[in-house]
Amino acid sequence: MPEEDFPKPHPLSSEGPSDESTNPALDAESTSAKEEALKPLIQVALNELQKSRAELEKEIEDLTKRKLQLEDELKVSFPGQSDAIARKVKGFQDYLSGALQDLSQSVEKLELIAQPVVVQPSPLDQTEKPTSNENQDKEIAVADNFKPDEALIRECLDQFLGQPDFYADPWKLRRSLDESDLALLENWFFSQGGRGAQPSRGSRPRNILVGAALISILGELYGDRFQTLVLAGQPERLGEWRRGLQDSLGLEREDFGPNSGIVLFERADALVERADRLEDRGEVPLIIVDAAEQSVAIPLLQFPIWLAFAAGPGETYEEDDVY
Repeated sequence: MPEEDFPKPHPLSSEGPSDESTNPALDAESTSAKEEALKPLIQVALNELQKSRAELEKEIEDLTKRKLQLEDELKVSFPGQSDAIARKVKGFQDYLSGALQDLSQSVEKLELIAQPVVVQPSPLDQTEKPTSNENQDKEIAVADNFKPDEALIRECLDQFLGQPDFYADPWKLRRSLDESDLALLENWFFSQGGRGAQPSRGSRPRNILVGAALISILGELYGDRFQTLVLAGQPERLGEWRRGLQDSLGLEREDFGPNSGIVLFERADALVERADRLEDRGEVPLIIVDAAEQSVAIPLLQFPIWLAFAAGPGETYEEDDVY
């Protein structure tokens, strides 16, 4: 084919397009101009962030100082008050609910007929004094009150030394005693004849445990023919006795009341009146006196079965005052 027949190339085809928008130098200049325009805005935003950060740091510092101040005030002004208040409120609540229940039951059983007044002869009217032999015979007789039941009592005491039975029947001791507790009960049963004072075990919970063991044993001896009367001078102490006996003997709230197995008293005269009524019905009152009582009322000494815990010289039962 002749050369003249081939198409000739376009004069500009080898140089490529000449559009200015694809020039790299122009793109770099445009980007740089945009960055320069944004720099003032970025600086303003950065200044605002730094200012906000400084304000937040100052607020955090002020709050931290306030927190430390409040903690110091709490340590100085209210040391342990919340726990003491909760303990007193709980004890008073338990006692108050039981006292209201006891009051309602007492009103229902109120005797409206006046009872005849029986005047007992005064011991001063007796001119004859018992001889030493008579006193000795009387002491032996008192100490022998539980001799016929000694085998049963010692069997119960031996059981208390073993592992506690947490699922025992109600009115059975669900805890265990140590040797010193058993020695105290043996002395009370067989030396004092079931009436007298014994040294406190060092704390109210330990005394309550000994009282629960005593109630459990007398339950074996007398069945339903006896009722326990506890004397403690403050609602908080009575609340501790209620909770401790419930836990040690597996009792319910219904077991505390004038017509139930255990009655709680703040005053000795009310307890004496209740014990007199029990004896008139042929029942046996068991009187337990808390170690916080400073003395034992003389009328309590006339009853055949009573135990008073005597606080030791280093033992105190003063309750914390809440202001």
